Amino acid sequence: MRLKHKKRRGYSNGLGYILLSPWLFGFILMHLLPMLVSLYLSFTNFNMLSAPKFIGVGNYVRMFTQDKTFWKALGVTFTYVFALVPLRLAFALAIAMLLNTSHRGLSIYRTFYYIPSIIGGSIAVSIVWKQMFGNGGVLMSLLAAVGISQKTSLLGNPNTAIYSLVLLGVWQFGSSMLIFLSSLKQIPMSLYESAKIDGARFWGSFVNITIPMLTPTLFFNLILQVINAFRAFTESYVVTDGGPLDRTLFYVLYLYRRAFNYFDMGYSSAMAWILVIIISVFTAVLFKTQNGWVHYESKGGMN
Repeated sequence: MRLKHKKRRGYSNGLGYILLSPWLFGFILMHLLPMLVSLYLSFTNFNMLSAPKFIGVGNYVRMFTQDKTFWKALGVTFTYVFALVPLRLAFALAIAMLLNTSHRGLSIYRTFYYIPSIIGGSIAVSIVWKQMFGNGGVLMSLLAAVGISQKTSLLGNPNTAIYSLVLLGVWQFGSSMLIFLSSLKQIPMSLYESAKIDGARFWGSFVNITIPMLTPTLFFNLILQVINAFRAFTESYVVTDGGPLDRTLFYVLYLYRRAFNYFDMGYSSAMAWILVIIISVFTAVLFKTQNGWVHYESKGGMN
């Protein structure tokens, strides 16, 4: 009997591995192997025209001690992340709360609000954004119509260009909004009714009920948005091409230039791994601090 059970269990495991094999093959071929090759190339001098030459940590030393553009791109990216993520999450939560009602036609509004997240990162929308905020664009025309004359557009001004890209990023709040909306519907209405009986107003209910109950979702959205913000590329590449004066030179755009403009594949691979480390550190810090502010019902309260 026991032997028959083991055979059946082995058959089930084998069938599971067979069904998993297409994904596993794709993961190894398309993700794991390229990562390992990239890690090796990060310790080499490789320009795609000759064989890689092993130079140890030379690329990393050069990056941190000689490349001023690396530090500038890193600073631009940090500015973008710290400006974009809080604004996008706040805007997404605000819209989700507005849509968390039972009025007719709300499904249509939810669809409209989600559309920017589908098309927001596309080349076409980035070109439209460039036309809207560039010289002779809609914004400049509106300002001129009300008597405000500007010689330089928001995209051409070194002090405002990055925030134009932040605005484009905030516009793509749909996915976070839907996740917030789904979680809002899981909060028991009895909690709000009890708070209302006790005299709590909207802000009190929001701070003491909505936010604590949403902290797991907020944590999930925060992790996703931080990772996506560090990986931003299209906005900088299409809208501003890193200008003016490298004020919108995102880290990934600079990595792309080192790889495909200068064919410095070893150096760009090293940059890619530094980005992996940065994202990993931010993710680890967020996971480490979650016990202080994320509320899980299964753990019986705030930790």
